[in-house]
Amino acid sequence: MAELSYRTAGESHGPALVALIEGLPAGLTVDLELINAELRRRQGGYGRGGRMKIEHDGVAVLAGLRRGRTIGSPIALQITNRDCRIDQAPDIHCPRPGHADFAGSMKYLTTDCRDVLERASARETAARVAAGAVAKCLLREFGVICVGFVLEIGPARGNVPSEAAVDALIAARDASPVFTPDASAAESMMQVIQAAQQSGDTVGGVVEVRVFGLPPGLGSCAAWQERLDGRLMQAVGSIQGIKGVEIGLGFEAARRPGSQVHDPLYFDPAQRDCPNFGFVRGSNHAGGLEGGMTNGMPLVIRAAMKPIPTLRRGLDSVNLKTLQPQRSDYERGDICAVPAASVVAENVVAFEVARAWLAKFAGDTLREVRAAYDCYARAMRQLA
Repeated sequence: MAELSYRTAGESHGPALVALIEGLPAGLTVDLELINAELRRRQGGYGRGGRMKIEHDGVAVLAGLRRGRTIGSPIALQITNRDCRIDQAPDIHCPRPGHADFAGSMKYLTTDCRDVLERASARETAARVAAGAVAKCLLREFGVICVGFVLEIGPARGNVPSEAAVDALIAARDASPVFTPDASAAESMMQVIQAAQQSGDTVGGVVEVRVFGLPPGLGSCAAWQERLDGRLMQAVGSIQGIKGVEIGLGFEAARRPGSQVHDPLYFDPAQRDCPNFGFVRGSNHAGGLEGGMTNGMPLVIRAAMKPIPTLRRGLDSVNLKTLQPQRSDYERGDICAVPAASVVAENVVAFEVARAWLAKFAGDTLREVRAAYDCYARAMRQLA
């Protein structure tokens, strides 16, 4: 069976975005409503721009399913762009600082930034969300739930307790216009976005993803390429606009002594039938990962998103054709895309977790994957 993987194709204003997923076992029911719901969430959030009023994202399955179930072949998904004008869109010769415009134009030896920005655009993340939502269909078969939310926007920070129950976390997040579970912080976050809009500026923030229901042992300590923390940081760090990723305490762990960083381990017989098989911690500073592997605690990963580089008031730049000073071009964009980034992060994390799941519990069919997990669970309970 091939390793679970996916690729995306498509440009911001091209005909469509495409995700090609390989390595899923046969017999998995793919919930199209779940995928479309995730795509709608990605389009939402306070601070989004005019493009999201044009697009009504939904997925079309081109290959890989029969009667709603996987058949073991690659899955091809398509998301049509309504704003399809790539050939008519004007050339852009003045790169936006902070975007891929300049570096990409130099890479491809062109003075027209349009060729670069069409693919570099965060519009591509719609395809990544679709792929991640398919992975969620696999994870929910085993009770694994991923929850992404907004923790900070600019200087406004929410407080989300580490012990928050998953259902309450999702309900509170979905009730918030900025996708934060902390209702008391939502208003201040929106005020930060409003201030940026009024001044022609943009604003970034911090998102967090938590994954519940993971058993210990996913990932690897034997091969650096398979360390799950590294895979997760690469996946989240590759999201457009992300400039920092941390797991658990993250950088705070470097400021504390070991006695205030590492999580004491206990055994609770009453939790023997839980995904942690009875092995519990007094804290979760490690964020559910030790030595590149899950340890049975919830996975916790955060990412810092910079402000969108498309500023209405522009920044100093250089016209690549004339080499003369010029203010950067304005290409329609968001004031704040942090809520959307929380959805993208949630889904790319889901895909990496599903990849690690199938690496450990491999099988050509869902039935075999389930049997492999059940065998592992029985062995763990005998060990405990």
